[in-house]
Amino acid sequence: MTLKKVLGITGIALASTLVLAACSNDDAADDKNEVRVGVMTLTDATEPIWDRVEELADKEGVDLEFTEFTDYTQPNKALKNGEIDVNAFQHYNFLNDWNKKNDGDLVAAADTLLSPIHLFSGLDGDKAKYTDVKDIPEGATISVPNDATNESRALYVLQSAGLIKLSKSGEEVATLDDITSNPKDLDIKEIAADQAASTLTSVDAAIINNNYAVDAGVDYDTSLFTEEKNDSSQQWINIIAAQKGWEKSDKADAIKTLIKVYQTDEVAGLIDKYSKGTDVAIWEGAPEK
Repeated sequence: MTLKKVLGITGIALASTLVLAACSNDDAADDKNEVRVGVMTLTDATEPIWDRVEELADKEGVDLEFTEFTDYTQPNKALKNGEIDVNAFQHYNFLNDWNKKNDGDLVAAADTLLSPIHLFSGLDGDKAKYTDVKDIPEGATISVPNDATNESRALYVLQSAGLIKLSKSGEEVATLDDITSNPKDLDIKEIAADQAASTLTSVDAAIINNNYAVDAGVDYDTSLFTEEKNDSSQQWINIIAAQKGWEKSDKADAIKTLIKVYQTDEVAGLIDKYSKGTDVAIWEGAPEK
């Protein structure tokens, strides 16, 4: 592991005390070139990416200090309280919901990646029943997650695939009742998200969240349709978040450098490599797969 410093959440208060005690004018100048980044516990898929981002930032004279969190409720609290300068763990939907529930005003500083969900073909034994979304027959059964957030996302994917039409759009939550057109008379079956992969042998197709698809060993070659970047999927794009007004802060230039080195073709390649193709670099100008 090449990260220079990775502080646990319990070490933030102590570290802050030590910094204040040792601070000098020179230290304050150096702080402008340091960005404290909050991330979830680093994994084999994420650590190599942040290792390289750190190296690229260092070449630009910016030092990245990482704090790992194990609880999704903590990174935004730490950012709001000024214990970190940015975090990178959430999508727009999560951030907007957190701001509403916590009287927050955190903002997206940059887009990073999208973990698109897929419409997978049902299976006949080990073989995919279909190879193209157009092959899905009339009256076919398609399973979707039954929780409100994931079901809405799944329905928008079915709409993007041309299978249904909805009366909702954008970030509005869609339900089965919002289907206004279903030309193939599809039977859309609601099921727990963690059970969707197990339905592949009994349905014609299923929308499965990536974490469950990977855990179940679902073959991505059987994907019939991949969630596209559009107004409806914008809310699922992952971001680097910062405090409101960060562009006018002492850390503005350093944060802009972090964004610049993250949003490179090289990092896009690492995202694809270490996610095994399940994540897609999504910033403006990112290379297309």
